[in-house]
Amino acid sequence: MSKTISNSSNLQILYEDNHMIVVNKRAGDIVQGDKTGDMPLNDIVKAYIKKEYHKPGNVYLGTVHRLDRPTTGLVIFAKTSKALTRLNKLFAQKDVAKTYWALVKNPPPKGEDRLVHWLKKNPKNNKSYTYPQEITGSKKAILSYKVIRTLGNYYLLEINLETGRHHQIRCQLAAIGCPIKGDLKYGFDRSNTDASIHLHARSIRLEHPVQKEELFITSPVPKDPLWEACSE
Repeated sequence: MSKTISNSSNLQILYEDNHMIVVNKRAGDIVQGDKTGDMPLNDIVKAYIKKEYHKPGNVYLGTVHRLDRPTTGLVIFAKTSKALTRLNKLFAQKDVAKTYWALVKNPPPKGEDRLVHWLKKNPKNNKSYTYPQEITGSKKAILSYKVIRTLGNYYLLEINLETGRHHQIRCQLAAIGCPIKGDLKYGFDRSNTDASIHLHARSIRLEHPVQKEELFITSPVPKDPLWEACSE
């Protein structure tokens, strides 16, 4: 299922039932409120639920995971506390398969590989740095990638995360000389006009927190010529 709610937020819903809702985040949206004061995605989803189901009072919505502001793709929210507890457990136990797409300009050293680094976050500039071995305050970061398409000057990578670290994909790809298109923070030479980066949370596979059936949800790419060429 997929539907776009025609309102000022243009909320695109990829999956919804009584327990959870999955939406396609746009570049520039923040998942939860921060110091900018911009309306976060969780408040937009709450407003949709309140209006759609005529809910009086406050609407419950639990944030299960997050995406960086310039990143696009699917985000899961829990509509009940029971679903949130069970979804948090699935993520903590790594029983969730998350796949991302990234567009890079430089060809990676190998057509496919598993990257292992130690990442350390610097809160002052909100950036993570890679190290070949553990240092104080670092966390192990693991992902696998493969080149799935060549588009002119760009390479489309499919990435599967084994860990979930701060800016992990952006940082690890930059470490092998493949910064993501538009990602000035991690070494790409110019920004995208809409301040996005070409990193998209493409799909997720997990067990439904209540019904226990397997869910596989895919997120359409943004309306962008390069992205659209990836899915042709």
